[in-house]
Amino acid sequence: MGATVTLVVVLVLVVFALVTLFRTVRIVPQQTAQIVERLGSYNRTLDDGFHILVPFIDKVRANIDLREQVVTFPPQPVITSDNLVVSIDTVIYYTVTDAKSAVYEIANFIQGIEQLTVTTLRNVIGSLDLEQTLTSRDQINGQLRGVLDGETGRWGIRVNRVELKAIDPPHSVQDSMEKQMRAERDRRAAILNAEGVKQSQILTAEGEKQSQILRAEGSAQARILEAQGQARAIQQVFAAIHRGKPTQRLLAYQYLQVLPQLARGDSNKMWIIPSEVTDALRGISGALGGDKPLMGDDEEVDLSALGLEEDAFGDTALEDPAKALAEARGQAGQASAEATEHASPVGHRRPLATADPTAGMTPPSAPEAGAPAESTPQAKPQSAAPAPGQAPAYETEAMPGQPSGPTYGQPAPGQPWQQPPPR
Repeated sequence: MGATVTLVVVLVLVVFALVTLFRTVRIVPQQTAQIVERLGSYNRTLDDGFHILVPFIDKVRANIDLREQVVTFPPQPVITSDNLVVSIDTVIYYTVTDAKSAVYEIANFIQGIEQLTVTTLRNVIGSLDLEQTLTSRDQINGQLRGVLDGETGRWGIRVNRVELKAIDPPHSVQDSMEKQMRAERDRRAAILNAEGVKQSQILTAEGEKQSQILRAEGSAQARILEAQGQARAIQQVFAAIHRGKPTQRLLAYQYLQVLPQLARGDSNKMWIIPSEVTDALRGISGALGGDKPLMGDDEEVDLSALGLEEDAFGDTALEDPAKALAEARGQAGQASAEATEHASPVGHRRPLATADPTAGMTPPSAPEAGAPAESTPQAKPQSAAPAPGQAPAYETEAMPGQPSGPTYGQPAPGQPWQQPPPR
């Protein structure tokens, strides 16, 4: 029996020694803090490493994790300034900086952080409308972090970051927001499409502008070249005519060729023959045997100056000079009669007494200085027989706006044609 008691005592001592050893030695992990109380009061804070405690006197009160902690709080209903209820989920990142304060200043710092976050969030969101709440997350996070960090500092806790995980407006508001977002996307698409059309039209207009400029430059260059060509042609023709030295006979013949063409137009009611035609007719008369020849009897035509050979007209000699002269006079008279007839289609003609157009006419009196000019009818000449060897003259009654005076037309039946007197 004594041996049994001894064995029990030994076992008790061994167990006591083991318990004492366990309560005496303390190993603290990294980023962990332990609060040690001695006889019920705070004694010290154990950091990471090996520590010796007084057994049965020192006691570890709490084991505090010093790493950054993440806490997610359930959604909280919050009312905005425009009286809309939104549900907001928040996430808190915090770190325990003072283990003693975290243990002795507040009973449960996690619950305290949650309630403080809810109240601060309601205060911040209550001053914002829904649109600002949805678009000002960074501002809300900054305000929450500032308030929480100031309040939890005395608890030995530092709030590193506050995030709004979700902001859920009511379903009716969500539908309106979806429509608004759809309209905004349509508006942006329309703007982009309009900008594309604008750019395309600008490029097209630039291309048309360049094309028109090039076409205008080409047309201008073509007109310049055409004008230069016409100028050179005129210069060459003028030089050739000048080198040929045309006589008055050639010019008179050209006038006679052009006069019938001037009188053929149906729309020509009245046309005026210039004084050069009268000179040309006088030249023809002289060339066909008139009183005054255009050139001297001894003057010869320089055929080499006209580019002709001397024997070029050898085959064109007339067999009967008198007959040729009569035919030429008849053609000249007919051309002059046609020209004169078409020149005065208005009014009727009466034969005059003399070939002198001014005979028997009373000159109008000159108007006084400063008085307006008035149209004064001319006095009609006295009727008389025409002089021998002269063509009868005809008077055309003056129409309003047409000068009065004698006009020489076709000869009377049975009378030969005579050259009109020079003016």
